[in-house]
Amino acid sequence: MGSRLEDIFDKVVKPIPIEIKLRGLNTAVFGGFDTYILSWTKKLEEEANEDKIKSLSSKLHQLFEGYGGTTLDDRHSRLKRSLDIVNDLAQEIKGRDIFLLKDGRLKVIKDSKSKDEVREKSIPKEGLTSIGGGANNKGSELKENKAKRRSKDLEYFWQSSIKYIKGVGEYWAKRLKSLGIEEVKDLLYYFPRDYNDWSQCKKIRDLSNGAKVTVEGKVVSINQISPRRGMDIIKVGINDGTGTLYGVWFNQKYIKKIFKKGQSYLFSGEVKFSYGNFEINNPHYEEVDFNGSLHTARIVPIYPTKKGINQKRLRRIIRNTLDKYKGSIGEVLPSFIMDKYNFATLDKALEGIHFPEDKKLLRKVRGRFAYEELFLLQLILALRKQGSQSEDLGIAHPKENSLVDDFLASLHFELTGAQQRVWKDIRKDMESEYNMNRLLQGDVGAGKTIVATLALLKSVEGGFQGAMMAPTEILAEQHYLGLKEELKPFDIEVGLLVGSLKAKEKRELLAQIEGGEVDIVVGTHALIQEGINFSNLGVAIVDEQHRFGVRQRATLQEKGTNPDVLVMTATPIPRTLALTLYGDLDVSVIDELPPGRKPVLTEWRGAKAKGEIYSFVRKEIEKGRQAYVVCPLVEESESLDIESATELSAYLQEDVFNDFKVGLLHGKMKANEKEEIMEKFRENQINILVSTTVIEVGVNIPNASVMVIEDAQRFGLAQLHQLRGRVGRGKYQSYCILIADPTTDEGKERMKIMTKSTDGFVIAEEDLHLRGPGEFFGTRQHGMPDLKVADILRDHKILEKAREDAFKLVEDDPDFNKEENQILKDILVKNYNYDFDLLDIS
Repeated sequence: MGSRLEDIFDKVVKPIPIEIKLRGLNTAVFGGFDTYILSWTKKLEEEANEDKIKSLSSKLHQLFEGYGGTTLDDRHSRLKRSLDIVNDLAQEIKGRDIFLLKDGRLKVIKDSKSKDEVREKSIPKEGLTSIGGGANNKGSELKENKAKRRSKDLEYFWQSSIKYIKGVGEYWAKRLKSLGIEEVKDLLYYFPRDYNDWSQCKKIRDLSNGAKVTVEGKVVSINQISPRRGMDIIKVGINDGTGTLYGVWFNQKYIKKIFKKGQSYLFSGEVKFSYGNFEINNPHYEEVDFNGSLHTARIVPIYPTKKGINQKRLRRIIRNTLDKYKGSIGEVLPSFIMDKYNFATLDKALEGIHFPEDKKLLRKVRGRFAYEELFLLQLILALRKQGSQSEDLGIAHPKENSLVDDFLASLHFELTGAQQRVWKDIRKDMESEYNMNRLLQGDVGAGKTIVATLALLKSVEGGFQGAMMAPTEILAEQHYLGLKEELKPFDIEVGLLVGSLKAKEKRELLAQIEGGEVDIVVGTHALIQEGINFSNLGVAIVDEQHRFGVRQRATLQEKGTNPDVLVMTATPIPRTLALTLYGDLDVSVIDELPPGRKPVLTEWRGAKAKGEIYSFVRKEIEKGRQAYVVCPLVEESESLDIESATELSAYLQEDVFNDFKVGLLHGKMKANEKEEIMEKFRENQINILVSTTVIEVGVNIPNASVMVIEDAQRFGLAQLHQLRGRVGRGKYQSYCILIADPTTDEGKERMKIMTKSTDGFVIAEEDLHLRGPGEFFGTRQHGMPDLKVADILRDHKILEKAREDAFKLVEDDPDFNKEENQILKDILVKNYNYDFDLLDIS
C-alpha cells in the first residue's frame, strides 16, 4: 500500500477523536470539521486503487455530507457510525484497527499490532456516551437494570418536593410555586408553550439575511458604542474561521462582563445583514462546554414563565430533574395501549417533549401526551357512565303508553321523523332497568320541548313525578305555561318553582311536591336547593344543559332514587366537543325542522344603515308583525348591559317608533314584571321588545318576524344563532339583521358565516374553530378540561381512539383491579380529584 494513501488516511482520521471530544460542534478543524473531512475523504477515494477502499471512502464521505447543517444529536450519531468505517479502512490500508471502545472510553491505537498498547485521548465517558451510548459499558448497564428494578418502588416519586432537585432549593421552590410547580410531577408535566428551532448550525460564510440559525465561534471582539445619551450598544464578535458574526445588545452593559476573548460561544437567532456585517440582535447565547447545549444549537423549549424566573434557569432545572429520575419513571399507560400505538415510554416521551432531538420526535411524543390527557378524561366519563348504569339502582318504567298516545292524538300536528326516532330512544331507555343518561341535541325550533313532554308524561303514567330545570325564570315560566295549557285535559298538576316565589307560596308548593300532589315541577336552580324533596321523582330533565355544570345535574338526580336523566340543548355541539363534555351520555339528535318552517333570512349591515333597517322594521310592524331589538353586550357587566338596553329602548320609543309601543326586558327585573312584559308581547300589545340576551333561549312568539342585533360583532356565533332562533317560529317569513362594524378578520368572518348558513351544527363547528372550546359558550364552560397538550379540534381522531380504549378498559376492569391499572386509579384520584364513590368530577 502506497505511503501517499496512508498519509491521506492519517489526515482523514486525525480530527475525528477531537470532534468527538468537542461533542460534534464542527470545530475540530479551523474552518469547519465538515469541510475538512469531506475534502480528505474525497481525496482518499480518488487515490485508492482497490474497489473496497474506494467503496469505504465513498461511504465515509456520504456519512459526513450535510454534517454542518444538521442537529447535534444527528452529528453524534454520524460520528459514532464513522468509527466502524474508519476501522474497516484501517484494516485494508494498515492491516490493523485505529480506534478501540473500551470501558466507556474512546482509545486510539498506536502504530503497533497490539491493541493492548494504546494511548487514551482525553475523551471522558460522558462525552462518548452522548454521541451514541458509548462502549459496552457493563457497569452502566448493571446500574440501568438496577434502576429499572427500582422503578416499581419509585412509582410515586411524582409527589417528591422539587426543592431537592439540583438548582432549586428553598428559594427557587417558593418562586416556582407561583407557576403551580411544587412536586416533581408538576415540573416534568410543565410542558413548553412553544419552541425555537436553533438546530440549523451554519458557517458564517454561509449565512443569509433573515435566516434563523445557530453559529459557533470564538470571541474576537467586545465593544461598547454610545451613539447618544441614554443609548449604549454592546457588540460581541465571534469568528469561526470563515467570517465574523456580531451579537448586538442595547442598554445591557452587563453583557461585557459575560464574554471573554478566546472563549467559544454559540449564538442563535435571526440574522441581519447590516452595514456590511452579519448581526443577531439579542442572540440566545451559550458557552461551549462538554455538558451539551440547552439554550442553543438544538430545538429549544420555551416555557410559560413569570417575572423573576428566566427560561435558562427553568430549562436547567427541568434538565436536572430528567437526569435525576431517568430510568425511574414508571409507565402510566396500560401495556395494551403502549403496544397498540407503539408509544414512546414515559421517560423517553418526557425527554422528547422538553428537549426534542428533532421535529419528527416532537410530533411523536406530543401525540402520546395528547392521547394520555384525553384517555384519562375519557376514563372519568366511562366510570361515570358505568356508575349511572348500575342494575339495582335504575327505574324501569312500565311499557304502557296510553297517556302519551292520548297526548299525541291531541296535537294539531304530527311528530317529525327525527322526533319519532329520538322518542323511541328515550322510551327504550326509560323502560329498561338501566338509568337513562341521554343528551338531546336539536337546533332552535326543532321541537325538543314536545319530546321532553313525552318523557314527563311517561314518568307520570308510571306513578312517578317529573322535573324540568331551566337556566332562567323566563324560560322556566314559558315551559310551565306551555305544559299547564297542553296538559289541562289530562288532569295533570304542574308546579312552578323559581327563586322569586313569595315565602308562603314556596312553602305550600314544597309541601305539595313532597306529598306527591304535584306531578310535574318546572323550575330554575331553585329545584336543587336544600329542603326540596320529591315524593317519587322518576325523570329529571335539564334544559339548556350547557348553562349548568356536571355537579348541578347530579344534584337534581339525587333528589330522587336514581331517576332517569335527559339533558337538552338548542346549542348544537360539535361531535368532538360532545365527546369531551358529555362523553358519559348517550346522544340523540333532532336534525329535522317541522314542515312549513321558512329559513330566517339573515343580513349583515353596518351602523350607517340603521335608518334603512328601522324603516324595514316599521314596514313589518305595519303588516301586524312584531320585532326584537337586542342591545349590545357592554364588556362583561350585566348592569352595563341593562343600562345600554334602557337607553336604547328610550331612544327607539321617543325618536324612532313613537307611534308604536316599545317594551324593555332584562334579567334584573322582578319575575312579575318580566311576566307582564312577556304577556303583553305575546298578546301583541308591545310591538318592539328591546332586550338583553335574557331572551337568548326559550322565548316563543310565533308572530315575531324581525330580530335586530346591535353591535353583533360582540357576540359569539352560537349566541347569535340562538338569538336568531327567536324568530321564524310561525308561518311568516322572518328576518335577522346583524348591525356590526367588526375591525378584525375574525369578526368579519363570523358575520359572513351567519349570513351563509342557518344550520346550527355548521355554525357550531365554525364557532369552535374560531373561538376555541374554552370559550364556545361565551364564558368558560364549567367542567371543561384543562388540556395542556391536546386540542380537541386538531386531535379529534386521537380523542375518538382514546374514548374507545377508555371505555374498553372500564368494561374489562371496572374496579381497576389489574396491577397495571392501579397507577391509573391512583392518578385519577390524586391528580384529577376523581371520587370513585361519587362517580363524579369535582
